[in-house]
Order: sequence, then structure tokens, then C-alpha cells
Amino acid sequence: MDLGLKGKTALVCAASKGLGRGCAMALAREGVDLTIVARTAETLEATAQEIARETGVRVQAVPADIATAAGRAAALAACGEPDILVNNAGGPPPGDFHDWSRDDWIKALDANMLTPIELIKATVDSMIAKRFGRIVNITSSAVKAPIDILGLSNGARAGLTGFVAGIARKTVRHNVTINNLLPGPFDTDRLRSNLEAQAEKAGRPLADIRQERMAGNPAGRFGDPEEFGAACAFLCAQHSGFITGQNLLLDGGAFPGTL
Repeated sequence: MDLGLKGKTALVCAASKGLGRGCAMALAREGVDLTIVARTAETLEATAQEIARETGVRVQAVPADIATAAGRAAALAACGEPDILVNNAGGPPPGDFHDWSRDDWIKALDANMLTPIELIKATVDSMIAKRFGRIVNITSSAVKAPIDILGLSNGARAGLTGFVAGIARKTVRHNVTINNLLPGPFDTDRLRSNLEAQAEKAGRPLADIRQERMAGNPAGRFGDPEEFGAACAFLCAQHSGFITGQNLLLDGGAFPGTL
């Protein structure tokens, strides 16, 4: 299926690895020129070269912290007026809410709520003027089923979800859609580090912990970042202009509800 994206441009955040990289690669395979952003320059540049080599699209790498005003300014200066925006940032650490200070909350909000809103504000008007725009926010399955030790993430991402629910109904008449992708357990560095910590705490082999987690998912496995990227590319397609304000859960069936 041709998604109709050849020649479009995209800004993809936190794209050096994991889910962001999966989204960047999927868009590049559809002929989208990329500006990718991440904090670690070496990893980011290696990803940019790999994507460009495999797909032939133009890939700009901007090493920056997208959660800062300076990082956002650098990314926006590099990409100009993108047709596609993929918002993504690492989630805040787990813990007990008794231990979190105001600074902890502000940091979580800056990364996982306010930064996406700032980037939407910076790009949506040009998308409206062109009568084409696709904005995808990578949030978390915790938006659908909150996880008690991830209160910082639950709160910040729920705030972004509420904001998107309103604005997405205003932009869609201009063929500008805004949707959220909610990942469950995907085989990323973050998941692997969490499993390693669990194994160390329990004094058990990592392989056993990993197998138990996979077996506990209805799909019997973890998600692949490439399939996550494919879902992102679908939401960005020319044909997806009637999909907006939605929260697409990719969790292998772990959420037990009907809605």
C-alpha cells in the first residue's frame, strides 16, 4: 500500500533508537525526508547514516535535548516547516509519589506534556496553511491503564492526552490530524534495563524474568519497534485524514477492557 508520503518532511524526536527510530525508519521507507533529534550525538549520527543508506532519503541529525527551549529551537531551525511531527521523549523514572518534589513534577511535565505542546504550536499553523499535516505523539499504555509506580508519567501523559483531545477536533477540517500512539511492552533499551533491574533485585536470571514477562502478555512476546513504526506511518498516510484525536493502544492485547 502506497501511503502517499513520498517527498514529505518529518521531524521525529528521540529518534536515535527504540520506538522513535522505528517511526523514523518507517517514514523514510515511504520516501519521507527526515530531521531526527536525540541527545547522544554519536548514536544519532549512526542512526541517520543507516536510515539514509537504506532508504535514500535526506536525513538531518540534530543532537539536542528536545525538552529544552534551546533543543526545540535547534530542531525547528533544521527542519523548517515539517509536514509530519512525531513527538517522543523518554519517560520519567518510577517511584513513590511521596518522594517526588515539585521539581520532579515540572521535569516530567516539561518532557512529556509541555514539549509536545510547544512543538505542536510551532508547526501546526504551517500544516494548516498547506492543508496537510500529521502529528503523532508517542505516549504510553499507562494512559489507558495507569501504573501506580509511574505516577509522574501517568500524570504528564494524561495531561497531553487531554490537550490533544480538544485541539485535534479543530485542525482536522484542514487535513491536519493529531493522534497518540500508546506503546505497551516493546523490546527497547528501556524495557531491557527495567528487566535487568528486576532480575538483579530478585536475584534471578534475566532470561527467566524476560520469558515470564513475555508469557504474561496475550501475544506471548514483546513488540518490535519496527511494527510500532509501521503503525505510526499509517497514521501519517495521505489516506488517514479521517482519523484524529485517537489513542491507538499497541500492547499485544494486555489491556483487558472492551473500549
